[in-house]
Amino acid sequence: MSAETASELIRKDAGEQEHPIAPFLRMDRIPHIWCPTCGIGTVVKCYASALERSGLDLDKVSVVSGIGCTGRVAGYMKLDGFHATHGRAIPFATGLKLGRPELNVTVFSGDGDLSGIGGNHLIHAARRNISLLVVLVNNFIYGMTGGQNAPTTPRTARSSTMPYGNFERPFNLPHLVASCGAGYVARWTCLHIRRLTATFEEALQRKGFRFIEVIAPCSTLYSRLNRLGTGLDLLRFYHDNAEIRHGADTGELDIGFQERIVCGKFVDVERPTFSEMMDAHYEAALGERYLPMAPQGGWIGEQN
Repeated sequence: MSAETASELIRKDAGEQEHPIAPFLRMDRIPHIWCPTCGIGTVVKCYASALERSGLDLDKVSVVSGIGCTGRVAGYMKLDGFHATHGRAIPFATGLKLGRPELNVTVFSGDGDLSGIGGNHLIHAARRNISLLVVLVNNFIYGMTGGQNAPTTPRTARSSTMPYGNFERPFNLPHLVASCGAGYVARWTCLHIRRLTATFEEALQRKGFRFIEVIAPCSTLYSRLNRLGTGLDLLRFYHDNAEIRHGADTGELDIGFQERIVCGKFVDVERPTFSEMMDAHYEAALGERYLPMAPQGGWIGEQN
């Protein structure tokens, strides 16, 4: 029996049932390129489940990704997706949100892309409170480009560029974005499936700069270079060593090498967004001459 015939029989036995998140994925691009036991696929599933539960108009939801393993997410989601250059996902998403303010824009990328080459954009988008949901999947290493040391690699952990162990202090990402002004900050592991899905659903309904860090294993490089077993071993370790502390002081959320990981929702405050502050400023300065940004986009400036 050919593989094609066997596949057809399996589909018939299953009653031709479609996977619950299939409507949110570009199934013609499946199977994906992510390694076995990589947590990115689980994160995508949680995001798709949150979209399904949110009731949002999917024609008004967009995903922007950068370069790297997590940067492939935009290409697999059955939404308007944009694949930006390395480190430039946030400025691209900023332009998209300002030009089409009615869109719900999510940035999906990794720790190297968003906090390394794109770190300056990360802090200024948080400072300005741009209305974006930023999902940063943190696997503590540059996964797709060769296993180099990342801004999140824990001290003493090995990478291809620090084979004797990292001596640099890594970013505490929730503290970084919270100190810059992010209004919503959370962290989970990729195995906190129900909690992560609920966090996505909540964050999708918020405005302003929302930041969710998701800890996920890199089984091919980080795990192998540090002799941590399989990706499944690393998944289990991250989940079992997670400590849930909602509202924790973000200054105490550093992650050490193979140490406990504090998870939860740490910040949830409402602040004026960049667009709201801009409209209020120019309306005060120009009065009736100011033409605010229309919901469907348009020109900002003085009326003739």
